[in-house]
Amino acid sequence: MKAARIYIFLLISAASVISCSKTEDFQDDPNRQTSVDAENILPGIEVSAFSNIKAEAALASRQLTYINGVNAQQYYNWQRGSFDAYDNIKQVEKMVEQANKKGGKEYVALARFFKAYYFISLSETFGDIPYNEAIKMDNFYPKYDDQKSIYKNVLAELALANTELANMSTVIRGDIIYNGDLFKWRKLINSYRLRILMDLSKKTNDTDLNVKQTFADIVNNPAQNPIMETSEESGQLSFYNLVNNRYPFFNSNDLKTAYYMEQSFVDKLKTSKDPRLFKMAEKKTSTVGTTPTDPFSFYDGLYGSGDLGQNSIKASNGLASRINPRYFDDPINEPTLLMGYSELQFVLAEAVVRGWISGNANTYYLKAINASMSFYKINPTDVSAYLAQPSINLQPGTEIEQIMDQKHTALFFNTGWRIFYDQRRTGFPKFNTDGPGILNNGKIPKRWMYPASENSTNNANLNSAITKQYPGGDDINETMWLIK
Repeated sequence: MKAARIYIFLLISAASVISCSKTEDFQDDPNRQTSVDAENILPGIEVSAFSNIKAEAALASRQLTYINGVNAQQYYNWQRGSFDAYDNIKQVEKMVEQANKKGGKEYVALARFFKAYYFISLSETFGDIPYNEAIKMDNFYPKYDDQKSIYKNVLAELALANTELANMSTVIRGDIIYNGDLFKWRKLINSYRLRILMDLSKKTNDTDLNVKQTFADIVNNPAQNPIMETSEESGQLSFYNLVNNRYPFFNSNDLKTAYYMEQSFVDKLKTSKDPRLFKMAEKKTSTVGTTPTDPFSFYDGLYGSGDLGQNSIKASNGLASRINPRYFDDPINEPTLLMGYSELQFVLAEAVVRGWISGNANTYYLKAINASMSFYKINPTDVSAYLAQPSINLQPGTEIEQIMDQKHTALFFNTGWRIFYDQRRTGFPKFNTDGPGILNNGKIPKRWMYPASENSTNNANLNSAITKQYPGGDDINETMWLIK
């Protein structure tokens, strides 16, 4: 707990060490620290990786809507992405450099996970990206690696990280996620491996990747490959009511005035009488269409692909629910998730449905829902009433759709772009594009265009990568290898 509350101090300390003037470079002050230990670099890396409360992802994923202008994410008209994650990878490399100086093998192992996480984040955004040559200091024109080789290498790195940590007994100093617990880190790393393998669900016929068998090998050998077993082991970063440690949208006037619930998302929760709606949304101010005996009737939303003007009128007339005020009034709220226990259970449920592992898909699925309810602190009586509905259990022929619909709810305003990528892979949940406000010719984008900076700094390698992957050029509607 103490470690979590002082991570900002550690970041400030690290920054003060790195930012030295040219004059100071020629001075040798024995009382001034000249390097930063790996344990002081780790907290900043963890904060960056685990910060996944993203409003733009919630808009694109039809969870929220925005009324202060035409939002590119909501109306599916985004263009270029960012390579900023490479800066985070460089920080991970600095941690490795410092760890190697002092024999901190635990940081080297942990670095494999963070680099894997960032490289996957980049690849699932663009497709092919610089990987092998990406962080070589003397190479300013890195070649692009194909997406398959990136995923294959990342999976190998994650497996190695798990093995390395299994052979250690030390405590990871500076760790603000698991307070230095190596075993919990192994559980997150192996759970994340399962997520990545599920991302490859369209590649099960590729014998070089061996997706199904690798997935089963992890699940069926918990002694060697432990995975998360409780919600308390979720990969999450908690917030505290301290300066620079608060919920990222605390006191956000934009969230307070411009963000409303998305109509199809609210309708789904109302239809299934889902008590999580009350934690996510505020009652609409108008009582039009409400029934005093039905608490769900006091909630509504704005259509994600709807006309901005019509949505704004509906909002001003009090006919739509804002996001729950706690998201901008409470400095703590729920933790931000890199990967939660609930998500893992959904992944396992999907694996059973696909025949990758044995077991009962419905059991995993219900565990996932229960974990999500616990995350939102829903009253157990309300949880039982919700789960008692026959329609909630998995139904033959619609299992994948139900799993994704429930994951959509569980990952509300959290875990970054995860549910959007799952929708891109499976087609579920269905995101509306039939409203008059939709852009991009009514299409849901499949990727982001490469950063403009690559055109000027690494043009030859960029053009080669684009030509190799996308017949239609660097376009948001082109299909990357991962989802073909």
